[in-house]
Amino acid sequence: MPNIKAAEKWAQQSEKRAGRNKSAKSRLKSLFKGAVESAGTDAGPAAQVESAYDKAAGKGIIHPNKAARKKGRLAKALARTSAAPPKAAKGRASRKKQRS
Repeated sequence: MPNIKAAEKWAQQSEKRAGRNKSAKSRLKSLFKGAVESAGTDAGPAAQVESAYDKAAGKGIIHPNKAARKKGRLAKALARTSAAPPKAAKGRASRKKQRS
């Protein structure tokens, strides 16, 4: 327990901030996962996620470098799903035996 009265207040403020930041971080993670899962369908959620990361970095909830890293990884995931070529069918039907 703090000996100084102001230190007690600092501890309370820190608890409040930690709770607020925890919910914001959890929301960011959920938004990120949702955008990655729906990556091939629409680019709308990606813009929303990038905006949310920028706001969180601006408020000091996360480090600006972390926001940039997450945005980069999201863009990479979007590019991977949108540019993925269709896979060829595997199995015996695709292979032909040649007899001489």
